[in-house]
Amino acid sequence: MSLYAIGDLHLSFSANKPMDIFGGWKDYVSRLENNWQNKILPSDTVVIPGDISWAMGLEAALGDFRFIHNLNGKKIILKGNHDYWWSTVTKAERFLHSNGIDSVSFINNNCAAYGSFGICGTRGWINDGSEPADAKVIAREAMRLERSIQDALSKGLEPIVFLHYPPVYAGATNDEILNVMLKYSVKHCFYGHLHGYSCALAVNGIKYGIDFRLVSSDYLHFEPLNVLEIVHNAKL
Repeated sequence: MSLYAIGDLHLSFSANKPMDIFGGWKDYVSRLENNWQNKILPSDTVVIPGDISWAMGLEAALGDFRFIHNLNGKKIILKGNHDYWWSTVTKAERFLHSNGIDSVSFINNNCAAYGSFGICGTRGWINDGSEPADAKVIAREAMRLERSIQDALSKGLEPIVFLHYPPVYAGATNDEILNVMLKYSVKHCFYGHLHGYSCALAVNGIKYGIDFRLVSSDYLHFEPLNVLEIVHNAKL
């Protein structure tokens, strides 16, 4: 039994959004499926921090959810900037239950327990400050992250944070998000969103006392990353 992460699946079984047109994404669905099934056991858990589907609504996303459901293990999903199907967790849970999909759950203002760890997180947001409205969104996302971490700590769990947007990128930081993690002494943060050439500027390693790891699917060559291995190695 182990814990993995991979983000930005960008599935499109019902939407005309083929990712194969982008460099590195050729045959990505079959590559993802083969790598996943060869690596992930039914007893494992995989966190998917956002951008799972191009669908515009839950009904349209059903094919994508069924694909994920048929993959090995339990899956925990966070919202990404392209997850337009996301309305409320209650609606999503009800929809999945009505369609017999029981291997998928969501993180939103809460945490999921995994052994002695609490799987925490939120979507996050851009950190360039280019739009006045961004400040309100970032403040809301920081609040959601704090609630998620507090939920873990209230249960005696060590928080591991998963975000869609990178909280640090090149020389920039999303101070509101970063400060929440520093406040609660978070040691590990896994994030997605970055693709292609932008991955070269991603922070992979320890900064501000936090071990950051990029887990977007193309960066990982569509193979889930073993989170527990990284966390346990850090404790040695």
